[in-house]
Amino acid sequence: MNRLSNKIAIVTGASAGIGRATAKLFAAEGAKVVVGARRDAELAALVAEIKAAGGEAVYLAGDVVSEDYAKALVDLAVTTYGGLDIAFNNAGILGEMGPSEGVSADGFTQALTVNLTASFLGAKHQIPEMTKRGGGSVIFTSTFVGHSFAFPGVAAYAASKAGLNGLTQALAAEYGPKNVRVNAILPGAVDTEMYRDMNNTPEAKGFITNLHALKRVATPDELARSVLYLASDDSSFVTGTASLVDGGASITRS
Repeated sequence: MNRLSNKIAIVTGASAGIGRATAKLFAAEGAKVVVGARRDAELAALVAEIKAAGGEAVYLAGDVVSEDYAKALVDLAVTTYGGLDIAFNNAGILGEMGPSEGVSADGFTQALTVNLTASFLGAKHQIPEMTKRGGGSVIFTSTFVGHSFAFPGVAAYAASKAGLNGLTQALAAEYGPKNVRVNAILPGAVDTEMYRDMNNTPEAKGFITNLHALKRVATPDELARSVLYLASDDSSFVTGTASLVDGGASITRS
């Protein structure tokens, strides 16, 4: 079933992990996809893969912290495909980690800039194009960290993502009357480059795995299916949510 037929979507952070899996799934479900990330070669390979599977996609490499880049992605969607219906603002970083008294002001600010401010700038330019088409769906990638769970040493990451949950609610309230829905997914651990960087020993991986009720971490494809739900009309009465996709980490105490 093509749940995104005739829809036009932007996916950031699309060169790997959740973003890459989601871009492929969106295209397989009928969407015309504009993919963005910093790595040009990886984006080119993704677009080639989507086209080989019969989908439609274009790419533009750049840095999400640039408002010009946020606008350029929207302009590419409009000039190439005629508009914008869906935006998955997924790009993010762990930021500077370690004991908080040792975290630099620049490191803290960088996490806020990439994870929160860049998401706002994306939505700022995406939403007006959605309203021209009668509505749309904006989705952010947040996290269970700083929402239902806390770890030491990740204050910048947790703060930036908690701010993203507040942004989700504010935008949902502001643009709901224009039929633009705004939601965030809150993954638990997902087998991505970021997860492997943060958990680079068997002991660390075992600890994280055990935090989840399902006693495993997610695949990027599993998260992509949750994003697809929020992007599609299946979630037509869902907005302003911080949607946990965490394998039961938020309710596990054993």
